[in-house]
Amino acid sequence: MPGLVSVKTPPDAPPLRISVPDTPTQTQPQRSESVFSNSKPASPLPRRPPSPSPSRSKFSPRKPPPDNPHSDSALDNPDLGPFLLKLARDTIASGEGPTKALDYALRASKSFERCAAAGAGAVDGEPSLDLAMSLHVLAAIYSSLGRFEEAVPVLERAIQVPDPPRGADHALAAFSGHMQLGDTFSMLGQVDRSIACYEEGLKIQIEALGDTDPRVGETCRYLAEAHVQAMHFDRAEELCKKTLEIHRAHSEPASLEEASDRRLMALICEAKGDYESALEHLVLASMAMIANGQDTEVAAIDVSIGNIYMSLCRYDEALFSYQKALTVFKSSKGDNHPSVASVFVRLADLYHRTGKLRDSKSYCENSLRIYAKPVPGTTVEEIAGGLTEISAIYESVDEPEEALKLLQKATKMLEDKPGQQSTIAGIEARMGVMFYVVGRYDEARNSFESAIAKLRASGERKSAFFGVVLNQMGLACVQLFKIDEAAELFEEARGILEQECGPCHQDTLGLYSNLAATYDAMGRVDDAIEILEYVLKLREEKLGIANPDFEDEKRRLAELLKEAGRTRDRKAKSLENLIDPSSKKKKEVTKRWPGLGFRI
Repeated sequence: MPGLVSVKTPPDAPPLRISVPDTPTQTQPQRSESVFSNSKPASPLPRRPPSPSPSRSKFSPRKPPPDNPHSDSALDNPDLGPFLLKLARDTIASGEGPTKALDYALRASKSFERCAAAGAGAVDGEPSLDLAMSLHVLAAIYSSLGRFEEAVPVLERAIQVPDPPRGADHALAAFSGHMQLGDTFSMLGQVDRSIACYEEGLKIQIEALGDTDPRVGETCRYLAEAHVQAMHFDRAEELCKKTLEIHRAHSEPASLEEASDRRLMALICEAKGDYESALEHLVLASMAMIANGQDTEVAAIDVSIGNIYMSLCRYDEALFSYQKALTVFKSSKGDNHPSVASVFVRLADLYHRTGKLRDSKSYCENSLRIYAKPVPGTTVEEIAGGLTEISAIYESVDEPEEALKLLQKATKMLEDKPGQQSTIAGIEARMGVMFYVVGRYDEARNSFESAIAKLRASGERKSAFFGVVLNQMGLACVQLFKIDEAAELFEEARGILEQECGPCHQDTLGLYSNLAATYDAMGRVDDAIEILEYVLKLREEKLGIANPDFEDEKRRLAELLKEAGRTRDRKAKSLENLIDPSSKKKKEVTKRWPGLGFRI
């Protein structure tokens, strides 16, 4: 979900680094460990590469190292695995880099694997937690090198080793493996698979600790943020409510934890269109932050409150909230901080909505000046998000070329960042629409094609958004006279939109019209007639016939039937189905292509 920022992780937080303690330790994901301790988990928004961090361990080198630790025969020595992991740890600590440590970790995991298969060192047939730990370390080093695809099979093997019913140590290892695997899938942009791993980790943790433990609350919040990123708002709300209940039971009233949870709940309520509830949560969160002396966090909440007021068209109150936040950010962070730029963007949007275009453009230019010379510590995700928001304002004031430049710059900044493929795909889809509007159809098709490839790779090929992008690319292909390719895209989009939105949704109906027009252009008149008859039947029996599109579709069907020498098979309709229940609502203007009847 482009533009989402965690309400818990500060934007200027330092990047994660590989760190290894001086004593032998079992390694697990940094964010996974926190929910079995009293520390707080980092936000899954935005994602950062997992890195090795300490937990507990049972092993230590009990004997001198083997004479030749590099020989394959030495891998059967049960003392080699701990020795090689110590070398990996020392290599990282000395600053030699993760590549050499990777070699040691690979051999260590092989040694533990062999010893586990032979039963060396096992007690009563108990699975080797040392093997699971070594695989966690190996996967974390792969991730630190950006080799996330190679980390996945390692972690999939690691989660098969522990047996949670055997006790807390096994439950911890299983939980840690699922959470680390979820982080890795997230870095690959595979959000659904990531969430599935987090859900399984939460299930294991609840079985081990109970469903009211504070650490379970932290995991619920972490998982809720991941669901927000995937736009699964109902599940996110359920988890966030559980987190609030747990924190209220274990924390003081108006605690920082409760305030953070309420900010997330406000984000969920806003996404669901429940602005009043969102405002209530934000006001309570602001009061808690004020009580704890968190002035900067209060300012951030004021920005969110301003967003809600603007959604409710209460522009004066929105302006007051933004100005309050701007004053605090300037005094605490400086005039050139990205937080100041983000408020400028919100003010630009507000003035655009109220018709003050000169003021709107001035604030856009002020924010662009800040993003052009970012202060140290500013992340590229912050800058790219700001540029994307500004581009939307330029697009709405009919400056598509300037908007395209900003989107292209944002895409270039994010292209090398792991975990940003879905965000880039969304930006490229927007660029495709804008190229299409200005008549640059080749570039539009290329943008849509790139976005579709990224969405396929990230596992979003069944989402409604994916279906809409397929439809848009099909329209670009029609303009380039690539009719066969357009038909394939429309057919794929049809299957997705029928499943995700239903046949009566406006996007699906528009797709039907485009597919019928394409079949007509290909000479497949019978197929075109079949689709148009289906659409007219839907309108007559479920949607009503007062919609202006009905007459257009009826005329097109009559022309095709005349050409085929057929007549329409009509059935009697009840009076109630002849009236469009939404006919009194203002109809949104729909662009059409004359003759063939294509629609955006």
